[in-house]
Amino acid sequence: MVSQKNTVSNKDIGFTHEDFAALLDQYDYHFSPGDIVPGTVFSMEPRGALIDIGAKTAAYIPIQEMSINRVDDPSEVLQPDETREFFILTDENEDGQLTLSIRRIEYLRAWERVRQLQAEDATVRSNVFATNRGGALVRIEGLRGFIPGSHISTRQAKEDLVGQDLPLKFLEVDEDRNRLVLSHRRALVERKMNGLQVGEVVTGMVRGIKPYGAFIDIGGVSGLLHISEISHDHIDTPHSVFAVNDELKVMIIDLDAERGRISLSTKQLEPEAGDMLKNRDLVFEKAEEMAEKYRQKLLQQQQGEPEELVEVDLEEEISAVEEELEPVASGVEE
Repeated sequence: MVSQKNTVSNKDIGFTHEDFAALLDQYDYHFSPGDIVPGTVFSMEPRGALIDIGAKTAAYIPIQEMSINRVDDPSEVLQPDETREFFILTDENEDGQLTLSIRRIEYLRAWERVRQLQAEDATVRSNVFATNRGGALVRIEGLRGFIPGSHISTRQAKEDLVGQDLPLKFLEVDEDRNRLVLSHRRALVERKMNGLQVGEVVTGMVRGIKPYGAFIDIGGVSGLLHISEISHDHIDTPHSVFAVNDELKVMIIDLDAERGRISLSTKQLEPEAGDMLKNRDLVFEKAEEMAEKYRQKLLQQQQGEPEELVEVDLEEEISAVEEELEPVASGVEE
């Protein structure tokens, strides 16, 4: 026989199963998509893992959300009983289960890092993993970056760049538009600029001729000899003066590291107006002498004795080549 003293009903306690469930709900955490929460690996699955984040039901992270990089097996990223941060990707499904992501956390922090690198004007190195008609593809902090063809400084075919490690500068970092655009040319020009000075005479090779000027290779980087800086005499087209592979002595008249540009001149090396058209050898013979005169004029400018030689032509040069040298990129993916 059971003693009545030990028999207690729900009615006597005044606390039902519904009351108990309501009490649990009261102390249950509220989770929302976008939250970053700590969690512990509860169970490893073939294509994902169950994570205890303190919710009523264990949350789930699919393998494709485990990293910003490719993952073939969950054990590459997670271990049983490991505790770490997770991003809540979606709200509860019909079974009350949340979907989590590590990839999203890495993605957010990668964009934060590349913004910082851009602000520091840092040079980064990355391996080319693919090319397309517009340029080359690399990964920076796990993010997919694009190098426009106009910003690849190499004589190699683009396809031959796959597998190569390139120094790069940032051109555009836009998380909202998912655009990460970089320049190989800017990185090389900046490095080359560290050893160059305005007023210095260098020897280069004509690598390309356009209606507005000639591109001169000086030690592996390209400088522009604008048509207005070829000679004091009028020139209809640079093709009438130069041919591809001509070797020239040129003087550096501007170094623009931010835009990755080196501006050159032979006009400032002419002993007499028109000598580049009449007696090119004399111009090259007297190049250092004329460059020294140019440097003296620059020094006078810096000391407050302005000369009217340089500024107008440089502005004309920049505007004339803007379309040729500014980056154009599209279709950059995460």
